[in-house]
Amino acid sequence: MIVELAGEIVEERSREGELERVYRLLKNWLMEGELAPGQVLSEVDLARRCESSRTPVREACSRLAQDGWLTRVRHKGYIVTPVSIKDLLQLYEFRKILECFAARKAAELALPDQLDELDVVIAPERTPGADIVQVVRSSDIFHLAIAQIAGNQRVVDQLRLTLEYQHRLDCLSTARDPHWIPHGEIMAALRGRRGADAEQAMAVHIDHSRDRMIKLFAR
Repeated sequence: MIVELAGEIVEERSREGELERVYRLLKNWLMEGELAPGQVLSEVDLARRCESSRTPVREACSRLAQDGWLTRVRHKGYIVTPVSIKDLLQLYEFRKILECFAARKAAELALPDQLDELDVVIAPERTPGADIVQVVRSSDIFHLAIAQIAGNQRVVDQLRLTLEYQHRLDCLSTARDPHWIPHGEIMAALRGRRGADAEQAMAVHIDHSRDRMIKLFAR
């Protein structure tokens, strides 16, 4: 009995481990834009690509649909959720709530070595011919690091999730247009310990990014 139960537990943990692997793999493809908006997904094809069975793929897709990455379509399965202007506007509105607060607090609390690290993080965007993939990843790190310096864990947790959706937009948009919104004004305000200016610089940065996305995705 105990041996059988132990075997069942091991099998269940193995299944959960495979589910988590497939979930993370699919989510990474979605974030990096390798699964395009509007693309219809086949469980059979995904199972082959993930080198897995259909069961963990089905369960992973269900989780991703709950998270908003996929949309369930009757009789078709799942499609990659398209980019809508409404969702885009809401994303940037939420980012401003989180990040303007974080920027003001970070300007007050950041240590000199933390500011130096932030400056290093965004160095790729100042480098001519820099790999745009690295620039995008550096931006993710920069924004999250500011929230971490601000010291509010709830803001950090919510921003981490929000930046995953932002990362997808950045990957999709830079594939069309490599133009980038730099972070220099934010960095200058942080170094100057000017909380109000850091808050304003973050708001302007997010607004410019939002406007760029609207132009690209409204076409």
